[in-house]
Order: sequence, then C-alpha cells, then structure tokens
Amino acid sequence: MYTGIVQGLEKIMDVRQGDGFSTLVVSNHHDFFHDVFIGASVAINGTCLTATHIDLEANQVHFDVSKLTNRLTTLKYLEAGNNVNIERSAKVGMENGGHNLYGHIEGTALVKAISRHGETMHIDLEIPNGNIKYFFLKGFIGLNGCSLTVNRVDRATQQISIDLIPETLRLTTWEDVQVGDEVNYEIDQMTRTMVDTLENIHQRQS
Repeated sequence: MYTGIVQGLEKIMDVRQGDGFSTLVVSNHHDFFHDVFIGASVAINGTCLTATHIDLEANQVHFDVSKLTNRLTTLKYLEAGNNVNIERSAKVGMENGGHNLYGHIEGTALVKAISRHGETMHIDLEIPNGNIKYFFLKGFIGLNGCSLTVNRVDRATQQISIDLIPETLRLTTWEDVQVGDEVNYEIDQMTRTMVDTLENIHQRQS
C-alpha cells in the first residue's frame, strides 16, 4: 500500500535483460533504501516492485520487472541515467497525506498539453480504453506514483487535467515531462468499485 506522496528521485544505474523479465538497478543516493530488505515492496514511477537484491558495496538495489508489467507501464522505456520517482510502502500508523494506492498500474495515459502558470504546471492527459468513466472532478488519480487531484474531466475527448505545485515538480520527474510522453496511471479502487457496481445494477434493470 502507498500514499502517492513521492519521497524523491533515484537514478537507474543499469537495466539488465533476463528470460521473460528485466532487472532495474536503482541507486540509493538519497538513502531511501537504508532499511530495505529482500522482498520489500517499493513504488518506482508508481509501479509496485519487489526488491530482489541489495548491493551494499555499490549502494544499489535491484528490482525485477515482469514481461506483463513492462507491457502495461513506462518501465520498459527506462535507461541508465533516467530518474525515477520513489515511494516506500506505507507504514501502519503513519500520516497519509495522499490517497490509498496499490502500485497496480492500469496502463499509460498520454500527455496532450502542458502550460506553466508562474511556478506551477497545468497538464492535460488522455485516458485510454474507455477508462475516463472512472474519473470525476476533484477525484483522485495516481500518476507516475503521485497522488493528484483531477481538476477537469472531458468525457468527449477522454481527457483529464491536473495541476502541479512547485514542491511536486521539485521532488519528482514531472519537471521534465513533455507533450507526447506516456505516464503510468492508477485508478482509485473505491471509485472503480462504485462505478462498476452501479453499471451492473443498471444493466440488470435494463
């Protein structure tokens, strides 16, 4: 379980190809992994991954990525030198300043437009596969691991909008986002359950 409050950035040091999976070698420059253990869950760009090897000498942690996860997410595009958003799993009793995320990425949304207003950034994104039905004004979305508020919904164009404050831009990969980029998105599970339940009731009554 995650909160969508990204702790900061780490760097991809290497990407190694295995048989049906790949391995991300991630730096520990900011000591986010000081107490990590084999089997620990970490959200990397919003994707829940398992720590599979800890290299204390190089101060790096390895995470295996399945073929399916690569297909659904932007992790398949990562290269050595890329920055990634990091969030350790939430601890019971700790403050949750975001919303509940599971790191189970639905797919990728497409950045359609970007505009800057002072030190803030406004972004329009296209939600694919008919999943726009799960988003509502002032609802939540997980984008590249960040818990963000939906500030516009256009069902005709299947687009939503978000706004990013300077602190989010400083701590995350959003500072470098460009039009045409894909970003990992996660649907709020409570919203999904509500929408699917109401759809099923309506279909039974039709």
